[in-house]
Amino acid sequence: MADTEWTAGADASATRLDKFLAARERLGSRARAVTAIARGKVFVNGVEAGADAAGTRLRAGDVVRVWMDRPGTAKRRPAIGPSRDLRIIYEDDALLVLNKPAGLLVVPLERRSDAPSVYEEIKDHLRTRGQRRPFVVHRIDRDTSGLVVFAKRADAQARLKEQFKRHEPERVYRAVVYGHPHPPAGTWRDHLVWDQDALIQKETSPRDPRGKEAASEYRVIESFRDASLIEVRLVTGKRNQIRLQARLRGHMLVGERRYVFGPDHLRSINFPRQALHAYRLSFRHPFDGRVMEFEAPMPADMADLIARLGRR
Repeated sequence: MADTEWTAGADASATRLDKFLAARERLGSRARAVTAIARGKVFVNGVEAGADAAGTRLRAGDVVRVWMDRPGTAKRRPAIGPSRDLRIIYEDDALLVLNKPAGLLVVPLERRSDAPSVYEEIKDHLRTRGQRRPFVVHRIDRDTSGLVVFAKRADAQARLKEQFKRHEPERVYRAVVYGHPHPPAGTWRDHLVWDQDALIQKETSPRDPRGKEAASEYRVIESFRDASLIEVRLVTGKRNQIRLQARLRGHMLVGERRYVFGPDHLRSINFPRQALHAYRLSFRHPFDGRVMEFEAPMPADMADLIARLGRR
């Protein structure tokens, strides 16, 4: 099979890309499907599926192409990171969704203009295609990994930002925290205010006119001896919200460096960044209104951390 394509039918809607390709009448196994994706041989609607696109959910009508003889794909491509190829998992004329590695800024900072950023890499990516600069829709922290969406047109940016302003997109994170949240599922509600001098989020009184409500729904996925893997769905979307709300309840994120105030806390687990990953993102397409749903698998460093905690 040198070059073959299939159109996803209604029965394939919401099916993972790797599962779709693993069917007997296509590639025949999940291993072959994952390898083809990792080596840049798979395209969805004419756009190369990124190395982390195995979990991308298809929609009815999506055209999936496998180009087995594509030049330069005989060997596994190197891990992608700052200043390397972008982990783009979806792209069309209006927007681009990527899986950001930890350690890479979403947009350049005035005080750190030389630091690599997703914005600059997307700008280079678009320039090679004769396209304009990207438009920022939302952000995640430098040391948080996971899903981020950029617009490729100003009108698309405006419509997407309106959705985020109304808290319509589903934004689900996974985190490793110290201790064991109780109850194992619930909602965190706080009033927060951004300290522009200290550049941190702070808890404040509901009567503080500067404060804004922050709400997150959480659930414990797995418990370890000293820590827990939790999933958090943002109801609101304040800067550093999950990191602070978890800390306010005595469940600081493993690897946290900023929100470490208050009573002393057991910090015995070695991890080089806050263990936070933007795992799932869904929103409406800015022009045709269809629901766009994406998942980014747990990055290798967090997967290794979870495995290590399970052995303790």
